[in-house]
Amino acid sequence: MLQEKLNQDLKNAMKSGDTGKLSVLRMVSASLHNKQIEKGKDAVLSDDEVIEVLRREAKKRKESIEAFEKGGRPELADKEKTELVLIEAYLPKQMSREEVVVAVEKVLAGLADKSNQGLVMKAVMGELKGKADGKMISEVVKEKLG
Repeated sequence: MLQEKLNQDLKNAMKSGDTGKLSVLRMVSASLHNKQIEKGKDAVLSDDEVIEVLRREAKKRKESIEAFEKGGRPELADKEKTELVLIEAYLPKQMSREEVVVAVEKVLAGLADKSNQGLVMKAVMGELKGKADGKMISEVVKEKLG
């Protein structure tokens, strides 16, 4: 399981003294623990739930990078980028923009009403959830409808 791999990597980071990786894995571990508490007593997280938590953590890092770069703090943006790389190492590979375009076109071909962006997004997200970045999917849908 993915959570076991994260815990093992956390132990290895402690033993090797890799403070950067250790702090990121501790934050992820805390988020996973919070998710377990949210689920209930003696809950075990599935790999899908672990991936959901990791995606949320990655999204936070991306937003922070953007904010730090806008705020003129490149050193903090670099720190967040390093954390993002560590988190993304545990996530499944995301679809490329070209693959998303093909998938959106396929979904659009099957829809009768292509004018409602909300319905199109719902159909596309149902197909691609977890496989591609939602922001990129939204951009592609807007381009195709637009």
